[in-house]
Amino acid sequence: MNLQVGEIIKMKKKHPCGANEWEILRIGMDFRLRCAGCGREVMVPRKLVEKSFKGYLKKESENI
Repeated sequence: MNLQVGEIIKMKKKHPCGANEWEILRIGMDFRLRCAGCGREVMVPRKLVEKSFKGYLKKESENI
């Protein structure tokens, strides 16, 4: 899976605030994600992100 910092992704499960859209802030063994609904930042293991990834909302290449 080729995810990049700055992309907005959609996850299967919703955040408690009701949003399921996340901005990728950091990539490594863990991902740092920011909720698009409330702005909370969370660290999530790579395996969990790859498992619950649903699709792209905005790719990094579209920002140019």
